[in-house]
Amino acid sequence: MTQPVLSVRNLTTEFHTKAGIVRAVDGISFDVGPGEVMALVGESGSGKTITGFSIMGLIDEPGKVVDGEILLNGQNLRGMSEKKLQGLRGDRIAMIFQDPMMTLNPLLRIEEQMVETVLAHRDVSKARAREMATEALALVGIPSPAERLRNYPHEMSGGMRQRVVIAIALMLEPDLIIADEPTTALDVTIQSQILSEMQKLMAERNTALIWVTHDLTVVAGLAHKVAVMYAGRIVEYADVDPLLDQPIHPYTSGLISSIPSSVPRGQTLRQIPGMAPSLLNLPKGCSFQPRCFAASEQCGVSRPDETNVDGVRRYRCHNPLEVA
Repeated sequence: MTQPVLSVRNLTTEFHTKAGIVRAVDGISFDVGPGEVMALVGESGSGKTITGFSIMGLIDEPGKVVDGEILLNGQNLRGMSEKKLQGLRGDRIAMIFQDPMMTLNPLLRIEEQMVETVLAHRDVSKARAREMATEALALVGIPSPAERLRNYPHEMSGGMRQRVVIAIALMLEPDLIIADEPTTALDVTIQSQILSEMQKLMAERNTALIWVTHDLTVVAGLAHKVAVMYAGRIVEYADVDPLLDQPIHPYTSGLISSIPSSVPRGQTLRQIPGMAPSLLNLPKGCSFQPRCFAASEQCGVSRPDETNVDGVRRYRCHNPLEVA
């Protein structure tokens, strides 16, 4: 069996605030293998982005990773010095943000930013670094890449800027990429092109990808596995087809039913009632219980333990939906 590129075990991240301790990520575990795409799905505030930041070592005070292991090719990133982490970021592990301007410096040409990235991690000439930058832009479908290197970020469209950010992430052929909803702000046509390119590149380079999203329509055509998060916990984890075809957790079922294409034309869109709870004031028992159509008395008393179905599929629910 191939060793996972990334193994996360019991990852727990907390933020100490004046109002109390917020456990943004609560004991989650998953693996991502070479060339595999895992989607991290859930509503805003479920802990998806904080999970990505925790893996990258980007959690600062008042936040802290308080428990768990983050193994990149067997090497534990927790407890690693900031200097070592800086050497890994952009090289062996990269992150693509939702807003490309969080990555790109508006005052520098694309060439300067890409060449600087290469020189920070590779002992090559400036000319070779420029060649690598040109090749990376061509790889993500940017026309006339050598000319585009001379552009400033504001001279490019939003879709083109996002392609540049993806090119920077891919340039040094990292083992793992974490993509935090990078296509959300783009139009559907550009989104489809980028998703297709990312999927092809991950397979060709055997790169592991964590795709953070709230959009299950994207997940269907992109991911191999899905982890559904709610209130900081993974409530269901499975291969993509079984999860979308026959969800076990009522929350997963609610997310799927909220997709417009799942409802016949003319019928009212089904929605999950209520809102996600504040992490400072979680309900007793199961966090999803106040919004759940399958809730029972037990759900308001005790938090559900994790149940393993077949060695791959897992869920946390007292009243799971039946699977044929």
